[in-house]
Amino acid sequence: MVTFAAVLLFVAGLLDLFRGIMAIADDDVYVATPNYVFKADLTSWGWIQLILGVIAMAVSMGLFSRSLWARVVGVAIAVLLIIANFLSLPYYPVWSIVLIALYGFVIWALCVVRD
Repeated sequence: MVTFAAVLLFVAGLLDLFRGIMAIADDDVYVATPNYVFKADLTSWGWIQLILGVIAMAVSMGLFSRSLWARVVGVAIAVLLIIANFLSLPYYPVWSIVLIALYGFVIWALCVVRD
């Protein structure tokens, strides 16, 4: 289960990394929503996604070593990325829902592991 979570966290982190690069490089890729409550600059969202994606990929490398700290940090970073993807839902809805589901599976896989 930890290996499953590590691979899934790495892939989802890589997708968030690419999503962040896409938002930083060209804001026109995303749909602009004028009446969104959590309105922010898309470049800022791009940096947030990029940084969290890099952290997720780094934590997934720690998960391959089966360390407890990596499991705890993996759950925490997955929760943060679920929140980030929820807040960016109006800009890229389908992709956000897919990533929320992937991070949900990561949390599940890291929480059901027995030592």
